[in-house]
Order: sequence, then C-alpha cells, then structure tokens
Amino acid sequence: MTDPELLARTRYYTMMAVELAGVAGAVFGLVLIGRSTGTVPRVIGAAIVLSALLMIASVPRAMARRWRTPPGS
Repeated sequence: MTDPELLARTRYYTMMAVELAGVAGAVFGLVLIGRSTGTVPRVIGAAIVLSALLMIASVPRAMARRWRTPPGS
C-alpha cells in the first residue's frame, strides 16, 4: 500500500471515530435525560445531546475540508 493511500485511510478512520464519539455522546445524553428525576440533570443531558449533534454535523466536515488535496496538486 502506498503512503497516500495509507494517509487517506487513516484520515477516513479518524473522521468515522469522531462521528462514533458524537453518537456515543448523544446516546449518553439521552440516557441521562431518561433516567434523571430532577430538572438540572435533564438540562445537562439536553445540552450534551445538542453538542453531540453539532459535533456530528460539523467536525468531520471541517476535518475533510482541512485535509482535502489543494487545487493543482
């Protein structure tokens, strides 16, 4: 396997790991909301869910934009 192929595969796996971490965070927030009895833990759970969804939507896209091949290369 050539070096550019290895680099591309590593970057792809890194982006997928970030997405999986976001999904795990969202699930954790939902579990926290579901099992809480007070208002404060529910608000914290909702904040975790929203931040995890934002992470899923923005971080892999930003990584891909940063790692893309420059024009003319």
